[in-house]
Amino acid sequence: MQVPLEIAFHNVERSDWAEEEIRNQVARLEDIYKRLTACRVRVDQRANNSNQTIPPVVRIEISLPGYKDIVVSHEPEHLQRKYQRPDLHHAINEAFRIAARQLSEFKERLADRKTALTHEAAHEFMGQVAEIVPERDHGFVITKEGGLLYFHRNAVLVGDFDRLKRGDAVSYVEDVGDTGPIATKIRLKAGPNGSAE
Repeated sequence: MQVPLEIAFHNVERSDWAEEEIRNQVARLEDIYKRLTACRVRVDQRANNSNQTIPPVVRIEISLPGYKDIVVSHEPEHLQRKYQRPDLHHAINEAFRIAARQLSEFKERLADRKTALTHEAAHEFMGQVAEIVPERDHGFVITKEGGLLYFHRNAVLVGDFDRLKRGDAVSYVEDVGDTGPIATKIRLKAGPNGSAE
């Protein structure tokens, strides 16, 4: 982690075993996702009763580069329903179990997104605008094989349809439309000075 682990105890006595358990649990989170930037853990005894059966709340905040923090904080009733005599040990384990599940789900979503982007890039081709018909909201791209692919205004990314002109270099993804192959996800390629080639 870029920022050292922060552990705070509020209304509950700090203990070496609890701090050691939290450090071990955070190390497991780092095994799941190596790019954690920070982790803050707060153990808070918000309420108490005569027989000491209300467990503390363990709040975990996990910072990830470029993404929203993952925050886990459950109420004592959750532990009281799950365990007959919930204690700090149960509270720590349960909070980190939930944090590990959420971090694993985040990592899977990230992997799925990267796979989709890689898959799309593998199917992206270079072509050239062969014809543009602005009044009918469509045009044609000439492929490197010399074929023509129809495209609609909505297939042009970043709203560049009105900037397109015959001869412009574009990248596109080939797809199948109602009447056969079409070009989608069309991007106007910029020249060295930032203008369209």
